[in-house]
Amino acid sequence: MEDKSINLALQGGGAHGAFAWGVLDRLLDENWLHIAAISGTSAGALNGAALKAGLARHPGPQGRRAARQNLDCLWGEIGQLSDNRMVRWMHSLMPLPRSMHRLTEMFSPAAWLDGLNRIFSPYDYGPFYLNPLGPVLRELPYPDFGNDRGPQLFVSATNVRTGRIRVFTRLAVSVEAVMASACLPTLFQAVELRDPDTGRIEAFWDGGFTGNPALFPLYRADLPRDIMIVHINPLIRDGVPKSPVEITDRENEISFNSALMSELRAINFVKRLHAEERLHNRAMKNPLIHMILDDLLMNDLNARSKVMPAPGLLARMKKAGQVAADRFLNDHADALNVQDSVDLSELLRGSGVVG
Repeated sequence: MEDKSINLALQGGGAHGAFAWGVLDRLLDENWLHIAAISGTSAGALNGAALKAGLARHPGPQGRRAARQNLDCLWGEIGQLSDNRMVRWMHSLMPLPRSMHRLTEMFSPAAWLDGLNRIFSPYDYGPFYLNPLGPVLRELPYPDFGNDRGPQLFVSATNVRTGRIRVFTRLAVSVEAVMASACLPTLFQAVELRDPDTGRIEAFWDGGFTGNPALFPLYRADLPRDIMIVHINPLIRDGVPKSPVEITDRENEISFNSALMSELRAINFVKRLHAEERLHNRAMKNPLIHMILDDLLMNDLNARSKVMPAPGLLARMKKAGQVAADRFLNDHADALNVQDSVDLSELLRGSGVVG
């Protein structure tokens, strides 16, 4: 296979981000496949930071081994958080009989704890608050992801004050920036960072609210046309949700897909303009879009499992990601740097104006 270069767009989805771990693990087997840039949000930012730091460490096979080592360490540590922080926190605030403890372990914040989140917040921890992602990121075998070596890294977070997306790149990609990208406000206190443009301290929440993941940083002229999206949240879920948990789950999936779908609609519009030859002498890139996903698996899961990273679930997700990436390479490797492997018009069918 001739050498090919791509950009990666890594979606967030809590513990389901282990699916992308498996995808990346499989892609790292292919010496002909070069990663020029990575855009990541939430769990995608964690994966992107671990991948970037490893690839930046050494060129060639050594960098790939370092990246794999980083990813294995990242998800191994996340698996140690599998006892559900929110449930433990709620137990500390409201001691319950042992039988009720077992009941709460069966459900997650997506169900009845969602109502309690409207009463209690991460700020009720007081001086005992600690975001567990900080130590995980700092203790990676290769923790330096804020540098100019290896693939470019773009990490997205949401500015709480303005509601706008903020993309951190190069030296601005700190541990705190990655924590901000993965900051679900019902679980973690907002991460405060100095905005280099305004000079003021800003609070940031999860980037999934505004870009999951953001594609526009990958449109730069110096980057490849190919954008490979590793999809975590299912696009299609048949049936109408009826129970409170089902409704909350689907609400979560739709809201965290909305920004991405808007960008894909814009890309599809540009593709139509290119096809109609209406962009002569205009510097407007025509990206090539690819997707790695497993909607059957994701439909078998729900939003509750996103916040309960049990080691068994993580292993299942990693294996599914490896299989999905292998299937993509077998079916579409020849399309890379040549053409889309996703029909955006078909993907977006049914969206838009009717009447």
